[in-house]
Amino acid sequence: MSTKRLLLVDDLHPLFKQEAEALGYVVSDEPLFTREQTLASIKEYEGLAIRTKFQVDRELLDAALNLKWIARAGAGMDNIDEAYAKAKGIQCINAPEGNADAVGEHAVGMLLALLNKFRQADMQVRNGIWDREANRGWELKGRTVGIIGYGHMGQSFAQKLQGFGVQVIAYDKYKTGFSDAFAKEVSMEEIVKHSDVLSLHVPLTRETKHLVNQEYFHHFRKPIFVLNTARGEVVDTLALVQALKEGKVLGAGLDVLETEKFPALGEEVWYAELLVQSNVLLSPHVAGWTQESYRKLSEVLAQKLKNLQI
Repeated sequence: MSTKRLLLVDDLHPLFKQEAEALGYVVSDEPLFTREQTLASIKEYEGLAIRTKFQVDRELLDAALNLKWIARAGAGMDNIDEAYAKAKGIQCINAPEGNADAVGEHAVGMLLALLNKFRQADMQVRNGIWDREANRGWELKGRTVGIIGYGHMGQSFAQKLQGFGVQVIAYDKYKTGFSDAFAKEVSMEEIVKHSDVLSLHVPLTRETKHLVNQEYFHHFRKPIFVLNTARGEVVDTLALVQALKEGKVLGAGLDVLETEKFPALGEEVWYAELLVQSNVLLSPHVAGWTQESYRKLSEVLAQKLKNLQI
């Protein structure tokens, strides 16, 4: 009987390893493995599990002589060359169901923080400033929230908005007929015409890179709040900074950026610009990374691994 082998190169909840072993896999749990170490050893494995550590590109896939499947503990698949993997007969699975609640809640939290100027107010009080008028916020009730991308993340955000008395409209280029109790399907033209809030929930593809740019902001009928919990490259950050300065964007909540991690982030010209904007809220790509989602991602992946036809 041949031995099935799985290489874990990232930090996944132990449940995934346990479930894989129950399916007969010998698991090499190597969360500190570098890309170079993976390249050197991947030919020995039938399965690969990863989060965001490095790109699973053609070079790595060509080295993976026995690879049958790749499991991505997250939603987006932009760090995996899915088309090339499919051409080589390698199946790819991910787990957007596992962190959809986390992303939806994070987006709501960012939106409320922006509307109520929590960041500015907190910093002022800590520095001995008591300025009620400058920190007067806006109510969410009665506003229109436009969602771009109505997959697991977009749907979760829409569901979490119930109870706030908002109108939720959504556009998805790849879906139709998806209106439900939480959002109304509309065209992109209606998004830019009616939205008070724009929330992005699309994967990073060639079509969505810099989807939100200077021209895009120009089409909005009124000033908006922008939320990005998807991928940083979906937004042209320089265009966003300019829109903030011009008042076209009233505030931005960014969990993701075009460049992430230091020191590279600190070297971007737009980074300093973002720092001086009191109406910008930043978090380090953690919207989908909660204590609960850490386990749920592995639960979803484990179930999908069981269902793979290998």
